[in-house]
Amino acid sequence: MRDPQKPDVAVEFYYRMKAAITGRKDRDTIRRAKIKKRKSKPFDEGRAPKTIASTMDGLIQSFGWENKLQEGELFANWRELVGEKVAENSFPEDLTKGVLTIRCKSTAWATQLRIMSADILKSIVDKLPALEVKEVRFIGPQAPSFKRGLRSVPGPGARDTFG
Repeated sequence: MRDPQKPDVAVEFYYRMKAAITGRKDRDTIRRAKIKKRKSKPFDEGRAPKTIASTMDGLIQSFGWENKLQEGELFANWRELVGEKVAENSFPEDLTKGVLTIRCKSTAWATQLRIMSADILKSIVDKLPALEVKEVRFIGPQAPSFKRGLRSVPGPGARDTFG
């Protein structure tokens, strides 16, 4: 009687000849090759530990997040970019297609910052060169709306008492 653990020599020879003729491998050979590929040794190539910084740099470059990170840095470090006094009275609101929109606490501050716009733009370009800011727009505070309900009538409108 034959041992079920040992493969039959004739059957194994048949499978090897069939694989050689057809060019296809049997399931066991494919399975063994996959297992052999899967196993790695402790000191193989590419097993050396990498720093998180190098991994993150590669991730940022592969996904193209450089501009978004620079934009986040602009919004987070606004105080360092423009100074204390300007940062107390303004904040960046939006950056779209190279146009930076800055909201000011009053119309007077918006006017003053329009005068200083070249200096502010130069400071941003110097400290964040990858960020493509071509224009800076300063807007005053949002005036309250007097329009309420479905049937509203035009009234006197907003006055210059806000801000």
